Order: sequence, then C-alpha cells, then structure tokens
Amino acid sequence: MTDSASAHSALLDAFELQRHSFMQQPPSTTQQRQQQLLALKQQLLAHVTLLTEALNLDYGQRATYDSLWADIQPVLSMIDYSRKRLRRWMQPSKRHTGLLLTPAKVSVHYQAKGVVGIIVPWNFPVMLALGPLISALAAGNRVMLKLSEFTPATNQVLGQLLQRAFSAEQVTVVEGDVTIAQAFAALPFDHLLFTGATSVGKQVMAAAAANLTPVTLELGGKSPVLIDEQLPMQLAVQRLLFGKTLNAGQICVAPDYVLCPTARLADFIAQYQQQFVQHYPDFANNADVSFIVSERHRQRLWALLDDALALGAQCVSACPISPQQLDSRAWPTQLLTNVTDDMQVMQQEIFGPLLPIVTYDDIEQALAYIKQRPRPLALYLMSEQPALQQRVMQHTHAGALVINETLMHVAVDDAPFGGTGASGMGHYHGIEGFKEFSHAKTVFKRGRLSPTQWIKPPYGGRLQTWLKRWILR
Repeated sequence: MTDSASAHSALLDAFELQRHSFMQQPPSTTQQRQQQLLALKQQLLAHVTLLTEALNLDYGQRATYDSLWADIQPVLSMIDYSRKRLRRWMQPSKRHTGLLLTPAKVSVHYQAKGVVGIIVPWNFPVMLALGPLISALAAGNRVMLKLSEFTPATNQVLGQLLQRAFSAEQVTVVEGDVTIAQAFAALPFDHLLFTGATSVGKQVMAAAAANLTPVTLELGGKSPVLIDEQLPMQLAVQRLLFGKTLNAGQICVAPDYVLCPTARLADFIAQYQQQFVQHYPDFANNADVSFIVSERHRQRLWALLDDALALGAQCVSACPISPQQLDSRAWPTQLLTNVTDDMQVMQQEIFGPLLPIVTYDDIEQALAYIKQRPRPLALYLMSEQPALQQRVMQHTHAGALVINETLMHVAVDDAPFGGTGASGMGHYHGIEGFKEFSHAKTVFKRGRLSPTQWIKPPYGGRLQTWLKRWILR
C-alpha cells in the first residue's frame, strides 16, 4: 500500500471509529461535556509555553504576545463561558401548539449531530482549531480536526495536547497535504466547518454537498475601514493599526482597505507612520514583530504589490526601510495610494501587511463603494456620528459591524461570529455555536384526546363547516 493510500485508509478508519462510538454510546450528559471542556482547558494551560515556542518556530518569528493574546486567551475565555452556561443551553424549550393542535405538548431538544469535521487554517492554528472544537464538544459531538500542513510544529503540540485530554473516539487530529484535505472534506460528516479562502471554501462546500453535509464556512474577504470626515485621525489610526499589524495582518478580519476622505489622506499617512514607529521601533530587530508565515506567502504579497505598482499605485512604507528589507519575511505595513479596481490588490483578500487606501469625496460615494462589492466578514466604521452609525448598520451587509475598533468583536464570547455571502455562512461562539453543531429536534406529544378525529373524512356537517369558515376567516 502506498503512503497516500495508507493515509486515506487511516483517515477513513478514524472516521468510522468515531461514528461507531457515537452510535453505540448514550448521549453525553451536561456533566460529561463540562468535564471534557475542563480537560481541554487544563491541557491548554499545561502547553502554553510549548505552543508559543512552536508558533514562533512555524512563523520564523511570531511575537509571543500575538500568540498569547490572539491564539490562546480567547480559547480559555470561551471554555469558561461555555461551561458556565451549558446546562441552560441544553434545556429543551417549550413551544406553543395553537388552537387547532390543542391538546398537545411541543418542545425543541438540541441533539448532538454526530461526527463533526473541522478544517483549520495556518494563521491562528490554536484558536481556529480549539474555538470550533469547544462549540462542537458543548453540543455533544465527536470531532475530527484537519490541521494545516504549514504549521507542523504547532500541530505536534496540539496533537499531544488533545491526545492527553481525549480518546481517539472523541477527538482525532489529522495532518497531511491538500490531497488529505480534499479526502477529509469528502467524508460523510454530520457537520463540517471550514476556515480559509473563499475559493477553497467553494471546493469544500461542493465536496460536502455530495453527502448532504451541512457546512459552516468562515471565509474572510475584503473587510473595509470607513473613516468619516470628523473623527480625529489619531484615534482612527490607533484603532486601525492594531488590527492591521497583529500577526502581520494575517487575519481573516484584518482591515483590508481604507476608505478615507480625500482631504484627510495626507493626515492618515502621517498618523499611520508616526504611530507605527512608536509601536515598532527598530523594526528590523524587534521581537514584537510577527513574520509573514512563509516564503510562498511573501512571494504572493510581492506579486500583489508589483501588480499594483505596475498599474499606477504609489507605495509608502509605514517606517523607513531599504528595498532589500522586503526580501525578508518581516514587513512593515505598505500603504498604497492611487489604487484602482483593476489591481489584484483590490480584488483578492490581502492577508498581510499591504493596505490600499481608497479616497472619497462624499459619504454617499463611500457607502456605494462598499455595497457594490461582495459582503465582507467585517465592516469597520470610524465615526462618532450617531446618524451615520445607524445608516451604515441598516444599509450595508457584513458578518459584523464594528464601530471605532477593529478585530475585538471576535473575542466576544456572547455573540455569534460568522460571515454572509462571499464571507461565509453559519456561526459559532456562544449559544450560536452550540446550536450550529446541534440538531434542533421538534418533539410533538399527544395524549388520548386528539382533534384529528373531527377533521378527517368523511367531510361534512356543522363542525366541518365551522372549521372551514375558521380556516378561511
């Protein structure tokens, strides 16, 4: 048997083990699920140092606080939040029957779907593996995790962590290249979650469709930042810069481009450069800088930059560097002006330290620009005008609207996270995650008395006449 055939066989065996275990074992109780989440928390805390070291190794350099703040802390918070509320989430909810169905009792029970597949990207390999895992376990499922082939050191630690917390019947880690990923997506899961590029998300959804597997897709897209004419530029840049520089901008909800009033463009660039240097002095030798994850990804960003420059864009670096500095994987933000729609940087999700700036002369022009494009995973509005805030909320579509901040909505445990349209479908986090990985089963219960004895053939008589009039009233 070839290595490829052996890997595919092992993949199928792991799936069958979990499916058989789910079918044979009784549904897990609230206490059992809480214990699973506690075991995950304990192992995560025990592996924090190993995880930060592994992330640093996989990236070439990954700022420790980027890993702690964005990859590990959100998982710990989500575990605590879910454990505390799980008993209430699992309670059946009573529903109303209506007059014609009385007497009867109707309730909705949230039942585990079965075996859940989670396809994990490389940009936050801890949070985007364990975050969905928490929701799936809270719902009572078995889980298979396909980890990214671009984070091998982190995968090794995650595998060790999960093996110590769970049996293979409960949680299984899968590694491998694109062929394994394709085989993974084609398994007949009871639910499949994918985080990654929109183009790959379409392929995952097509593979899942063959099995009628429901999917949750977290895809990203081009999340804009709209700066109004009044908000102090120092504040707007302060909030934006954090979202663009964390993990070198390699985030699905990172600010992808800026809509800036034409008259404020010079102020925006000056503020960005000033604040960037304050946060990252001696950029080339700064341990707080996270690298572009790989040479392949750096070359992709170079191609986007070259294409934009060839088509007339102007590039200003956030801090003084030599052209040779861009040959490394540590890039300061490259601010791009004079961008046009025919540039690849305005068509593809950037996922890195390039920041196009689109100028506008009135707010109507800016809103039209947003609405004419695919719906993003996040829309960032920098404005203190209540009327504009309300208008953007009502007249634009995005996975989330974030006002005077970037990224931080992802860390909210008590709100759903997900996209819409080109940026994805479905949600997780909090009760929405619990419901996403559960089947809402309606239970209709009748006693000995039933009105159906009066509404079946042969039709006729006063009761039937009254029912007809009541229905058509």
